Amino acid sequence: MNKIFTINRQIKPFNKKITIEGDKSISIRWALLASQANGKSIAYNLLRSEDVMSTIKCLRKLGIKIKLTKSHCVIHGNGLNGYNYKKKLTLDAGNSGTLGRLILGLLTHSRSKIKIIGDNSLSKRDFKRVTEPLKKFGVNFTMKSNTLPITIEGTKNPKPIKYFEKRGSAQCKSAIMFAALNTKGKTVIKAKKSRDHTELFFKFLKIPIKVTKKINYDLIEINGKKNFKPINYRIPSDISSSSFFIIITILSNNSKLTIKNVNINPSRTGILKILRLMNVKITFKNFKTYKGEKVADIIIKSQSKINAINCPPNLNSAAIDEFLLIFLVAAKANGVSYFKNLSELNEKESPRLKWGAKILNEIGIKNIVTKDSIKIYGNPNLKVTKKIIIKNFLKDHRVFMASVVAGLCFGGKWKIADKDAINTSFPTFLNKVKYLSS
Repeated sequence: MNKIFTINRQIKPFNKKITIEGDKSISIRWALLASQANGKSIAYNLLRSEDVMSTIKCLRKLGIKIKLTKSHCVIHGNGLNGYNYKKKLTLDAGNSGTLGRLILGLLTHSRSKIKIIGDNSLSKRDFKRVTEPLKKFGVNFTMKSNTLPITIEGTKNPKPIKYFEKRGSAQCKSAIMFAALNTKGKTVIKAKKSRDHTELFFKFLKIPIKVTKKINYDLIEINGKKNFKPINYRIPSDISSSSFFIIITILSNNSKLTIKNVNINPSRTGILKILRLMNVKITFKNFKTYKGEKVADIIIKSQSKINAINCPPNLNSAAIDEFLLIFLVAAKANGVSYFKNLSELNEKESPRLKWGAKILNEIGIKNIVTKDSIKIYGNPNLKVTKKIIIKNFLKDHRVFMASVVAGLCFGGKWKIADKDAINTSFPTFLNKVKYLSS
């Protein structure tokens, strides 16, 4: 199978409507929480990516009965601490940092040792941000460094904790919240602001939770050992996946796109806020609130005049997965854009800040990059004519897809390796590209 994706021309003008698959963050959280619920949970529009399938495989190895059909997924939860598994169990998180970190929170009560492994990319990522707070519950970890593989040994009597989460890591915060589910007493988290899907799930499920929102952080209080009902859910479309097509539309000529039923949770829509600061017009239609999550159709048009931006760092967390795309918009802006406090980008599947700079260099855009910032000198008349090869990016799905966006919008002749990287989060990405290009 040819794993090289080739682009030989810019995308032509289009006016279309598309639907994107289910939100990855919500799909994984739904499955994990459904495994702890009492009874049968059903989800529609569950994302069928490798990360979500890794979640399903891990839960099955933990003794959870799961049925997947073309239209929906059924998970039969056994209640809190209801996993039933063999000794010397190994769980493979694949490429999913969300799965690898969050499932540790659900294993704090495990009665025997469980080994967590991942692929080469995930095995390079930091897990100390999760193991350090979980140790405070009384959990033991065995690991050679701060990365996978990790062996977790739970405790019979986990103790509630107080923890200050300073990174703005939703995965760290959620792992602690999951651990609190099986812990009697009140767990308190002072958390730097990050995506809040887990909090919204807890509120919807009536799990005892209190969230006090401050200017720079949220104070989260959870009373554990409270059983909760099954979770029937129609998962909205993923804003991160939608963002690739939002940017294609903005940077294309005379084009318009409607994306249906997208999750526009404010903790995830930093990219939309940043784009509006750059003079990009974005419209919402059919707005509604669904089980705590904000959902709407997004309407976007081509943008002829894009302003440079000195990006407010307080928007970073809500746009952390979309900065490679934002850099491409800055490449076409009128002026110099500056983004800072982005060290977290280099803690992803690949060092994304470095890759953002590399793609900009390839398309002829001057930039100055440090360990946590980038300055981009925009060119509103940017047009690429040379040959470009993108490879050796650790099969990072977002680097692949951002490179496709650049090739479609700026021109040139592109060869982009490892097109199967999209299976991590967005298996139908290239099908959607083909539809817009037809």
